[in-house]
Amino acid sequence: MKKGFFTVLLLVSFIAEAVLCIVLYNKLEDVKQDVVSVNACLKQVENNYGDEDSYLTDLDYTLIDNEGNVTFKTADGLSETVAEAVSNSDSIVDIEVDGTIVGKMIVHNTTSDLVAHYKALLIGGIAGISFLQLAVIACSFIYIHKTVTEPFRKLNDFAVRVAGGNLDLPLTMDKAHVFGSFTEAFDMMREELRKARQAEKEANDAKKEMVAKLSHDIKTPVASIKSSSEIGYEISKDEKTRHYFNLINEKSDQVTTLVANLFDSSVNDITEIAVTPLEYSSDILVQIIKNSDYLNKAGSFEVPESQIYVDKLRIQQVFDNLFMNSYKYADTDIDVECHVESGYLVVSIKDKGPGAAENELPLLREKYKRGSNSSGKDGAGLGLYLTDYFMNEMDGKLVIENAAPGLKVSVYIRTVEG
Repeated sequence: MKKGFFTVLLLVSFIAEAVLCIVLYNKLEDVKQDVVSVNACLKQVENNYGDEDSYLTDLDYTLIDNEGNVTFKTADGLSETVAEAVSNSDSIVDIEVDGTIVGKMIVHNTTSDLVAHYKALLIGGIAGISFLQLAVIACSFIYIHKTVTEPFRKLNDFAVRVAGGNLDLPLTMDKAHVFGSFTEAFDMMREELRKARQAEKEANDAKKEMVAKLSHDIKTPVASIKSSSEIGYEISKDEKTRHYFNLINEKSDQVTTLVANLFDSSVNDITEIAVTPLEYSSDILVQIIKNSDYLNKAGSFEVPESQIYVDKLRIQQVFDNLFMNSYKYADTDIDVECHVESGYLVVSIKDKGPGAAENELPLLREKYKRGSNSSGKDGAGLGLYLTDYFMNEMDGKLVIENAAPGLKVSVYIRTVEG
């Protein structure tokens, strides 16, 4: 409403300014000597020549005789000679009495005075209207600042606070300005975000509580399994049976450690799982790989002798994940190849399955990503993600490629120079 008022006021002022200029311009164009008045004064003088009391004084004029002497003038400062009259652009007319020219009438030219008067009116009018326009512009600027600029600044500050996570401080609303409804919508968004964050926190708390309970519940049967395997190991006489009891015992310890990690990851982010690499002989990889290949699908292999930099628990998880994936998606014999390459001990796990689509290979190491061949098979898409994470934390890397046939996954384990 106020914006319309300011606009109309400015429009009216511009129209008034234009009208004033047109009127005064026309007035200036019409400025000229009043011939009728000059003739009336001249006739009066001629009819009453010598009787100064009978002369008309509507105009300013000077009377001079034929010798150039001033015989009468209506005011001081008027032209007194023909030369002065010509210089001032005054009107000069002859005074004729009974057919004889007895002198001259010099009528003062008022055109310059009128022009100066109209110019003064024009300048004054334009100045006044311009002042009014400036006042309207200043008022409209203040209005825009209060109703647009200031509310927009508050919205900007509010957006910064929301982006920073401050969802508790509401946005002051003023429905009178143009951002009124927009402000209300912004504050509704803040409230919905706050509710969503609260719901997310409650869900996370529930998840942590559930994982904590599961961790506790899993530890009890695992402890029983470990105790039973230890007893079986001690009482068994067959070496092969003792080997399997020992494998159960080792896997029980690994499950206990992983359950502890599961509990930690429920409290922290999954990428905060501790990885503590140390220096080991590469000989440890033989038993680690055999522990992972519990179905004995891998043939014989040799590991080059070197010093490697790994976290023993995490490298066991790495190979557990690789063999488990091969069992699940290929279910074929597995080739294990090892060689040293540019400061890395490379261990490749290669199956003879269908492999994966070339465009899916880069995605397999991402969280929750699985290949198109995973349909109907259990899994969350975290195995290769965690494997890649563990290898990066141990200053190594993971390479996934098709082997034609099968899938080849290579683990690059950093070696320690002697």
